[in-house]
Amino acid sequence: MSKSPVLLSERPTAAGWRADAADVLTTVMDAVRLRSRVFCRSELKAPWGMALKRSDYAHFHVIERGGAWLRIAGKEPVALAGGDLVVVPHGTGHTLADSLVTKARPLADMAGHRASEGGCVVMRGGGAGAETQLVCGSFRFERRDAHPLLELLPPLIHLRPAETPAAEWLEATLRFLAWETRESKPGTETIVSRLTDVLFVQVLRAWIETAPEGRGGWLGALRDRQIGSALAHLHRSPERDWTNASLAEAVGMSRSRFAARFTALVGEPPLAYLSRWRLETAAGLLQAGAPGLAEVASRVGYESEAAFSKAFRRRFGVPPGAYRRRAAA
Repeated sequence: MSKSPVLLSERPTAAGWRADAADVLTTVMDAVRLRSRVFCRSELKAPWGMALKRSDYAHFHVIERGGAWLRIAGKEPVALAGGDLVVVPHGTGHTLADSLVTKARPLADMAGHRASEGGCVVMRGGGAGAETQLVCGSFRFERRDAHPLLELLPPLIHLRPAETPAAEWLEATLRFLAWETRESKPGTETIVSRLTDVLFVQVLRAWIETAPEGRGGWLGALRDRQIGSALAHLHRSPERDWTNASLAEAVGMSRSRFAARFTALVGEPPLAYLSRWRLETAAGLLQAGAPGLAEVASRVGYESEAAFSKAFRRRFGVPPGAYRRRAAA
């Protein structure tokens, strides 16, 4: 592996740790290949209720106007109000209804029409009571195994923008998303897709800010100025010949204190995390059609193609060349 000096100017500052955290989230989003969409917009009058079955997607619901009750088996019901955003990260089956006594119908059985070819479904129905307007969608990951992202999140994330850090950004995104789904216009699908990608990152940011100290694995560790900066160094430059000593120096800590704190917050030692991230980065490069195995090995910090191939096969069960061919197929 090539040696690179650690620059004192790279040491974290109080003003820079949030940028470091953003860098980490950006590289992880690229690795897992986030895909998001809005699948329905609903204008429902009480009594109404919808049931969403379990899936491989993370679901989200934006209450634009009115209110609703959300239920997940084994959990207390959650009251939702206008402006709220709720995310069910693990695709758990759940129901939404105007009250706790209204029976929910399967979403597939509810009447609606498609706003545009390939666009979201618009549903109107229920009774003659108070109206609730909501937007429902999903997040999924093409490379779910690329990083333990969803596994760290709780069964339910409920954000009230007024009580959330960076509330103005979140409220603006939710308003823009609701506005774009009301009427199909040229470019609507592209705008909605980009907005939902942004929405997911904002959900992660808000959850990081509000999670209890020491919780959330590497996501929670981003709140720690020095450990978050160390993660950013590893994500930005996985090819560098990092050691515990060089990482500790880069973030202004002693080696022993750095190694202990990193392991406690992230859940694994720094170099173990680096090894895994290098191979996940390599897998992404191979799927994207990187030109040669030697170049991929070099870009993720391996001195030789042979050493890279051995480590890659140990992690994924197949040689990197076979992995690339399978991805292409």
